[in-house]
Amino acid sequence: MRRLLPVVLLLAGCAPDAPPAASGRTSPGARPGVAQEAAPLEPPPPAPAKWRPIIGEYASGGDTASVLEDGGLLELLVWQGPRWRFQAVTDTSFEALAQAGAGGLLTTRHDAAGHVAAIVLTGGDKGTPTRADVESFPSRPRVLPRLHLGADEGDVFRITPLRPPAELRAEALAAAPPAEEGDFLPADLVELTSLDPSIRLDIRYATTNNFMGQIFYASARAFLQRPAAEALVRAHRWLKTRGYGLLIHDGYRPWYVTKMFWDATPEPLRVFVADPARGSRHNRGCAVDLTLYSLATGKAVTMPGGYDEMSPRSYPGYPGGTSRQRWFRALLRRAMEAQGFTVYAAEWWHFDYKDWKRYRISNERFEDLPGG
Repeated sequence: MRRLLPVVLLLAGCAPDAPPAASGRTSPGARPGVAQEAAPLEPPPPAPAKWRPIIGEYASGGDTASVLEDGGLLELLVWQGPRWRFQAVTDTSFEALAQAGAGGLLTTRHDAAGHVAAIVLTGGDKGTPTRADVESFPSRPRVLPRLHLGADEGDVFRITPLRPPAELRAEALAAAPPAEEGDFLPADLVELTSLDPSIRLDIRYATTNNFMGQIFYASARAFLQRPAAEALVRAHRWLKTRGYGLLIHDGYRPWYVTKMFWDATPEPLRVFVADPARGSRHNRGCAVDLTLYSLATGKAVTMPGGYDEMSPRSYPGYPGGTSRQRWFRALLRRAMEAQGFTVYAAEWWHFDYKDWKRYRISNERFEDLPGG
Protein backbone atom coordinates (compact mmCIF):
# COMPACT_ATOMS: atom_id res chain seq x y z
CA MET A 1 0.00 0.00 0.00
CA ARG A 2 1.20 3.51 -0.79
CA ARG A 3 2.64 5.65 2.00
CA LEU A 4 0.40 8.63 2.63
CA LEU A 5 0.39 12.03 4.29
CA PRO A 6 -0.24 12.03 8.05
CA VAL A 7 -3.63 13.37 9.05
CA VAL A 8 -2.13 16.48 10.66
CA LEU A 9 -0.62 17.52 7.32
CA LEU A 10 -3.93 17.02 5.58
CA LEU A 11 -5.59 19.21 8.16
CA ALA A 12 -2.97 21.91 8.00
CA GLY A 13 -2.22 22.14 4.31
CA CYS A 14 -4.71 20.47 2.00
CA ALA A 15 -7.27 23.24 1.60
CA PRO A 16 -6.97 24.68 -1.90
CA ASP A 17 -6.61 28.45 -2.37
CA ALA A 18 -10.07 28.71 -3.91
CA PRO A 19 -13.30 26.78 -3.32
CA PRO A 20 -14.31 24.05 -5.78
CA ALA A 21 -15.84 25.52 -8.89
CA ALA A 22 -18.25 22.83 -10.03
CA SER A 23 -21.56 21.66 -8.63
CA GLY A 24 -23.03 18.19 -8.70
CA ARG A 25 -22.25 14.88 -7.16
CA THR A 26 -18.88 14.28 -5.56
CA SER A 27 -17.93 10.66 -6.12
CA PRO A 28 -15.36 8.62 -4.17
CA GLY A 29 -11.85 9.68 -5.00
CA ALA A 30 -12.88 13.17 -6.11
CA ARG A 31 -10.72 16.14 -5.19
CA PRO A 32 -11.95 19.70 -4.61
CA GLY A 33 -11.96 21.65 -7.84
CA VAL A 34 -12.72 18.63 -10.05
CA ALA A 35 -16.02 18.80 -11.94
CA GLN A 36 -18.48 16.02 -11.15
CA GLU A 37 -21.60 14.90 -12.96
CA ALA A 38 -24.95 16.13 -11.69
CA ALA A 39 -26.62 14.10 -8.96
CA PRO A 40 -29.74 12.07 -9.80
CA LEU A 41 -33.11 13.53 -8.79
CA GLU A 42 -33.73 11.03 -5.99
CA PRO A 43 -31.29 10.17 -3.21
CA PRO A 44 -29.72 6.70 -3.16
CA PRO A 45 -31.14 4.26 -0.62
CA PRO A 46 -29.51 4.20 2.81
CA ALA A 47 -26.48 1.98 3.22
CA PRO A 48 -27.20 -1.28 5.04
CA ALA A 49 -27.40 -0.55 8.75
CA LYS A 50 -24.96 -3.38 9.51
CA TRP A 51 -22.31 -1.59 7.43
CA ARG A 52 -22.53 1.72 9.26
CA PRO A 53 -20.18 0.67 12.11
CA ILE A 54 -17.51 -0.23 9.52
CA ILE A 55 -17.65 2.99 7.50
CA GLY A 56 -14.92 5.41 8.52
CA GLU A 57 -11.17 5.96 8.47
CA TYR A 58 -8.35 3.56 9.32
CA ALA A 59 -4.60 4.10 9.57
CA SER A 60 -1.33 2.36 10.33
CA GLY A 61 1.76 4.52 10.33
CA GLY A 62 1.56 6.60 7.16
CA ASP A 63 -1.09 4.40 5.55
CA THR A 64 -4.56 5.92 5.79
CA ALA A 65 -7.74 4.65 4.14
CA SER A 66 -11.47 5.26 4.11
CA VAL A 67 -14.08 2.53 4.15
CA LEU A 68 -17.16 3.90 2.42
CA GLU A 69 -20.35 2.81 0.68
CA ASP A 70 -20.98 3.57 -2.98
CA GLY A 71 -23.65 2.14 -5.23
CA GLY A 72 -24.61 -0.55 -2.74
CA LEU A 73 -21.06 -1.86 -2.41
CA LEU A 74 -18.45 -1.36 0.26
CA GLU A 75 -15.24 0.34 -0.91
CA LEU A 76 -11.77 0.76 0.52
CA LEU A 77 -10.16 3.98 -0.70
CA VAL A 78 -6.52 4.57 0.16
CA TRP A 79 -5.91 8.30 0.47
CA GLN A 80 -4.11 9.44 -2.68
CA GLY A 81 -3.80 5.79 -3.68
CA PRO A 82 -5.77 2.78 -4.96
CA ARG A 83 -9.33 1.74 -4.19
CA TRP A 84 -11.09 -1.60 -4.11
CA ARG A 85 -14.73 -2.64 -4.12
CA PHE A 86 -16.10 -5.49 -2.03
CA GLN A 87 -19.13 -7.71 -1.84
CA ALA A 88 -20.34 -8.94 1.53
CA VAL A 89 -19.61 -12.52 2.54
CA THR A 90 -20.78 -12.13 6.14
CA ASP A 91 -21.59 -9.10 8.31
CA THR A 92 -17.88 -8.79 9.16
CA SER A 93 -16.18 -10.21 6.07
CA PHE A 94 -16.05 -8.77 2.55
CA GLU A 95 -14.48 -10.22 -0.60
CA ALA A 96 -12.69 -7.98 -3.08
CA LEU A 97 -14.13 -7.84 -6.56
CA ALA A 98 -12.16 -8.82 -9.66
CA GLN A 99 -9.97 -5.77 -10.02
CA ALA A 100 -8.16 -6.64 -6.79
CA GLY A 101 -7.73 -10.33 -7.55
CA ALA A 102 -10.27 -12.89 -6.43
CA GLY A 103 -10.00 -14.01 -2.84
CA GLY A 104 -8.81 -10.74 -1.29
CA LEU A 105 -10.67 -10.17 1.98
CA LEU A 106 -11.50 -7.26 4.25
CA THR A 107 -12.47 -8.38 7.73
CA THR A 108 -13.13 -6.46 10.93
CA ARG A 109 -11.79 -6.67 14.46
CA HIS A 110 -13.85 -5.49 17.40
CA ASP A 111 -13.09 -4.11 20.85
CA ALA A 112 -14.60 -5.34 24.12
CA ALA A 113 -17.65 -3.10 23.60
CA GLY A 114 -18.30 -4.58 20.16
CA HIS A 115 -17.16 -1.53 18.18
CA VAL A 116 -15.09 -1.95 15.04
CA ALA A 117 -11.52 -1.31 16.19
CA ALA A 118 -9.59 -2.28 13.04
CA ILE A 119 -9.84 -3.73 9.57
CA VAL A 120 -7.66 -6.55 8.29
CA LEU A 121 -6.73 -6.90 4.63
CA THR A 122 -5.80 -10.41 3.54
CA GLY A 123 -4.42 -10.92 0.02
CA GLY A 124 -6.02 -13.21 -2.50
CA ASP A 125 -4.33 -16.02 -4.37
CA LYS A 126 -6.07 -15.84 -7.76
CA GLY A 127 -4.45 -13.37 -10.07
CA THR A 128 -3.63 -9.72 -10.17
CA PRO A 129 -5.53 -6.52 -10.92
CA THR A 130 -7.03 -6.26 -14.39
CA ARG A 131 -6.44 -2.46 -14.53
CA ALA A 132 -2.87 -1.24 -14.69
CA ASP A 133 -3.67 1.91 -12.69
CA VAL A 134 -4.87 -0.05 -9.65
CA GLU A 135 -2.25 -1.32 -7.26
CA SER A 136 -2.40 -4.96 -6.24
CA PHE A 137 -4.20 -5.99 -3.10
CA PRO A 138 -1.81 -6.43 -0.14
CA SER A 139 -0.27 -9.91 -0.36
CA ARG A 140 0.35 -10.05 3.38
CA PRO A 141 -2.28 -9.45 6.05
CA ARG A 142 -2.42 -5.75 6.90
CA VAL A 143 -4.07 -4.46 10.09
CA LEU A 144 -5.29 -0.86 10.05
CA PRO A 145 -6.66 0.38 13.40
CA ARG A 146 -9.61 2.74 13.38
CA LEU A 147 -8.72 6.40 13.08
CA HIS A 148 -10.99 8.80 14.94
CA LEU A 149 -10.82 12.03 12.94
CA GLY A 150 -13.39 13.99 14.87
CA ALA A 151 -16.66 13.45 16.67
CA ASP A 152 -18.68 10.29 16.16
CA GLU A 153 -21.73 10.68 13.94
CA GLY A 154 -24.34 12.80 15.71
CA ASP A 155 -21.88 14.16 18.28
CA VAL A 156 -20.49 17.70 18.39
CA PHE A 157 -16.82 18.20 17.58
CA ARG A 158 -14.92 19.89 20.44
CA ILE A 159 -11.57 21.56 20.87
CA THR A 160 -9.73 22.48 24.03
CA PRO A 161 -9.33 26.28 23.75
CA LEU A 162 -5.76 27.48 23.92
CA ARG A 163 -6.79 30.05 26.52
CA PRO A 164 -9.76 30.48 28.89
CA PRO A 165 -12.86 31.62 26.92
CA ALA A 166 -13.61 34.44 29.39
CA GLU A 167 -10.13 35.85 28.82
CA LEU A 168 -10.53 35.51 25.04
CA ARG A 169 -13.90 37.29 25.13
CA ALA A 170 -12.62 40.25 27.15
CA GLU A 171 -9.64 40.67 24.86
CA ALA A 172 -11.74 40.37 21.68
CA LEU A 173 -14.33 42.89 22.86
CA ALA A 174 -11.57 45.36 23.64
CA ALA A 175 -9.97 44.97 20.21
CA ALA A 176 -11.00 46.59 16.93
CA PRO A 177 -11.50 45.06 13.46
CA PRO A 178 -8.87 45.78 10.80
CA ALA A 179 -9.18 49.16 9.10
CA GLU A 180 -10.51 49.01 5.54
CA GLU A 181 -10.43 51.50 2.69
CA GLY A 182 -12.77 51.47 -0.26
CA ASP A 183 -16.23 52.26 -1.50
CA PHE A 184 -18.50 49.83 0.35
CA LEU A 185 -22.24 49.31 0.15
CA PRO A 186 -24.24 50.34 3.22
CA ALA A 187 -25.04 47.44 5.50
CA ASP A 188 -28.58 46.09 5.19
CA LEU A 189 -28.70 43.05 7.43
CA VAL A 190 -32.03 41.25 7.29
CA GLU A 191 -33.26 38.43 9.50
CA LEU A 192 -33.68 35.31 7.37
CA THR A 193 -36.85 34.04 9.01
CA SER A 194 -38.52 37.40 8.36
CA LEU A 195 -38.29 36.66 4.64
CA ASP A 196 -39.47 33.06 4.90
CA PRO A 197 -40.55 31.56 8.24
CA SER A 198 -40.14 28.02 6.85
CA ILE A 199 -36.36 28.47 6.94
CA ARG A 200 -35.35 26.64 10.09
CA LEU A 201 -32.70 27.65 12.61
CA ASP A 202 -30.20 25.70 14.68
CA ILE A 203 -27.95 28.55 15.80
CA ARG A 204 -25.18 26.67 17.59
CA TYR A 205 -23.36 29.77 18.83
CA ALA A 206 -26.43 30.86 20.80
CA THR A 207 -26.00 27.64 22.83
CA THR A 208 -23.14 25.60 24.25
CA ASN A 209 -23.70 22.99 21.51
CA ASN A 210 -20.66 24.08 19.49
CA PHE A 211 -16.96 23.31 19.08
CA MET A 212 -15.94 25.53 22.02
CA GLY A 213 -18.87 24.75 24.31
CA GLN A 214 -19.51 28.48 24.86
CA ILE A 215 -22.42 30.86 24.24
CA PHE A 216 -21.41 33.64 21.82
CA TYR A 217 -24.75 35.14 20.71
CA ALA A 218 -27.41 36.72 22.89
CA SER A 219 -30.21 35.20 20.79
CA ALA A 220 -30.74 32.42 18.26
CA ARG A 221 -31.10 34.51 15.11
CA ALA A 222 -29.55 34.57 11.62
CA PHE A 223 -28.88 37.63 9.45
CA LEU A 224 -27.45 38.24 5.98
CA GLN A 225 -27.09 41.28 3.77
CA ARG A 226 -30.38 41.64 1.89
CA PRO A 227 -29.20 40.48 -1.57
CA ALA A 228 -27.59 37.39 -0.03
CA ALA A 229 -30.67 36.74 2.13
CA GLU A 230 -32.99 36.97 -0.87
CA ALA A 231 -30.76 34.61 -2.85
CA LEU A 232 -30.79 32.14 0.04
CA VAL A 233 -34.60 32.26 0.13
CA ARG A 234 -34.68 31.37 -3.57
CA ALA A 235 -32.44 28.38 -2.92
CA HIS A 236 -34.67 27.32 -0.03
CA ARG A 237 -37.82 27.51 -2.15
CA TRP A 238 -36.21 25.50 -4.95
CA LEU A 239 -35.27 22.83 -2.42
CA LYS A 240 -38.82 22.75 -1.06
CA THR A 241 -40.08 21.56 -4.47
CA ARG A 242 -37.82 18.54 -3.92
CA GLY A 243 -38.87 17.80 -0.37
CA TYR A 244 -36.11 19.60 1.55
CA GLY A 245 -35.44 22.95 3.19
CA LEU A 246 -32.55 24.93 4.60
CA LEU A 247 -31.49 24.64 8.24
CA ILE A 248 -29.29 27.58 9.25
CA HIS A 249 -26.44 27.26 11.74
CA ASP A 250 -24.95 30.75 11.34
CA GLY A 251 -25.05 33.87 9.17
CA TYR A 252 -23.67 37.28 10.08
CA ARG A 253 -21.02 36.92 12.80
CA PRO A 254 -19.56 39.86 14.76
CA TRP A 255 -15.82 40.28 14.28
CA TYR A 256 -15.03 39.80 17.95
CA VAL A 257 -16.42 36.25 17.76
CA THR A 258 -14.13 35.51 14.81
CA LYS A 259 -11.19 36.72 16.90
CA MET A 260 -12.24 34.44 19.76
CA PHE A 261 -12.41 31.45 17.42
CA TRP A 262 -8.94 32.15 16.01
CA ASP A 263 -7.27 32.74 19.35
CA ALA A 264 -8.83 29.59 20.83
CA THR A 265 -7.99 27.18 18.00
CA PRO A 266 -4.73 25.18 17.82
CA GLU A 267 -2.52 26.08 14.85
CA PRO A 268 -3.00 22.80 12.86
CA LEU A 269 -6.77 23.37 12.83
CA ARG A 270 -6.85 27.05 11.85
CA VAL A 271 -7.75 26.21 8.25
CA PHE A 272 -11.27 25.88 9.67
CA VAL A 273 -11.43 29.37 11.23
CA ALA A 274 -10.93 32.85 9.75
CA ASP A 275 -7.94 35.05 10.53
CA PRO A 276 -9.28 38.17 12.33
CA ALA A 277 -6.49 40.24 10.77
CA ARG A 278 -8.35 39.86 7.47
CA GLY A 279 -11.84 39.33 8.83
CA SER A 280 -14.36 36.72 7.83
CA ARG A 281 -17.02 36.83 5.15
CA HIS A 282 -19.38 36.08 8.01
CA ASN A 283 -18.32 39.45 9.46
CA ARG A 284 -19.51 41.10 6.24
CA GLY A 285 -22.92 39.42 6.42
CA CYS A 286 -22.27 37.49 3.22
CA ALA A 287 -21.51 33.97 4.47
CA VAL A 288 -23.87 31.35 5.79
CA ASP A 289 -23.39 27.99 7.51
CA LEU A 290 -26.23 25.61 6.79
CA THR A 291 -27.48 22.14 5.98
CA LEU A 292 -30.69 20.49 4.75
CA TYR A 293 -33.73 19.26 6.60
CA SER A 294 -36.45 16.94 5.34
CA LEU A 295 -39.90 18.50 4.96
CA ALA A 296 -41.45 15.10 5.63
CA THR A 297 -39.74 14.49 8.97
CA GLY A 298 -38.59 17.95 10.02
CA LYS A 299 -35.18 16.46 10.82
CA ALA A 300 -31.76 17.43 9.51
CA VAL A 301 -30.34 15.07 6.91
CA THR A 302 -27.09 13.24 7.63
CA MET A 303 -24.06 14.58 5.78
CA PRO A 304 -20.63 12.89 5.42
CA GLY A 305 -19.32 14.97 8.34
CA GLY A 306 -20.73 17.08 11.13
CA TYR A 307 -21.07 20.86 11.33
CA ASP A 308 -17.92 22.60 12.59
CA GLU A 309 -16.03 19.31 12.57
CA MET A 310 -12.36 20.13 12.10
CA SER A 311 -11.40 17.04 10.12
CA PRO A 312 -11.01 15.89 6.50
CA ARG A 313 -14.70 14.90 6.56
CA SER A 314 -15.50 18.61 6.34
CA TYR A 315 -13.96 19.10 2.89
CA PRO A 316 -16.54 19.39 0.08
CA GLY A 317 -14.59 16.77 -1.88
CA TYR A 318 -14.26 14.28 0.99
CA PRO A 319 -15.14 10.95 -0.68
CA GLY A 320 -16.08 8.90 2.38
CA GLY A 321 -19.38 8.16 4.09
CA THR A 322 -22.29 6.81 2.07
CA SER A 323 -23.80 7.48 -1.35
CA ARG A 324 -26.85 9.00 0.31
CA GLN A 325 -24.82 11.40 2.48
CA ARG A 326 -22.76 12.58 -0.49
CA TRP A 327 -25.96 13.04 -2.53
CA PHE A 328 -27.41 15.40 0.09
CA ARG A 329 -24.16 17.35 0.20
CA ALA A 330 -24.26 17.72 -3.60
CA LEU A 331 -27.92 18.78 -3.55
CA LEU A 332 -27.19 21.54 -1.03
CA ARG A 333 -24.29 22.75 -3.13
CA ARG A 334 -26.34 22.69 -6.32
CA ALA A 335 -29.09 24.79 -4.75
CA MET A 336 -26.71 27.36 -3.30
CA GLU A 337 -24.41 27.71 -6.31
CA ALA A 338 -27.40 28.32 -8.57
CA GLN A 339 -28.11 31.47 -6.53
CA GLY A 340 -24.63 32.98 -6.55
CA PHE A 341 -23.04 31.29 -3.53
CA THR A 342 -19.72 29.44 -3.53
CA VAL A 343 -18.77 26.65 -1.16
CA TYR A 344 -15.72 27.22 1.04
CA ALA A 345 -12.84 24.86 0.23
CA ALA A 346 -12.58 23.34 3.72
CA GLU A 347 -16.24 23.25 4.87
CA TRP A 348 -19.16 21.65 3.03
CA TRP A 349 -21.63 23.73 5.12
CA HIS A 350 -20.08 27.19 4.51
CA PHE A 351 -21.20 29.25 1.49
CA ASP A 352 -20.06 32.76 0.51
CA TYR A 353 -22.27 35.13 -1.48
CA LYS A 354 -20.78 36.55 -4.68
CA ASP A 355 -20.85 40.21 -3.55
CA TRP A 356 -19.11 39.74 -0.20
CA LYS A 357 -16.26 42.11 -1.12
CA ARG A 358 -18.72 45.02 -1.40
CA TYR A 359 -19.50 45.07 2.34
CA ARG A 360 -17.40 46.15 5.29
CA ILE A 361 -16.36 44.00 8.21
CA SER A 362 -18.81 44.61 11.04
CA ASN A 363 -18.52 44.10 14.77
CA GLU A 364 -22.11 44.86 15.73
CA ARG A 365 -23.32 42.50 18.43
CA PHE A 366 -26.61 40.61 18.17
CA GLU A 367 -28.12 42.54 21.06
CA ASP A 368 -27.55 45.75 19.08
CA LEU A 369 -29.27 44.55 15.92
CA PRO A 370 -32.98 45.31 15.25
CA GLY A 371 -35.14 43.19 17.53
CA GLY A 372 -32.20 42.35 19.76
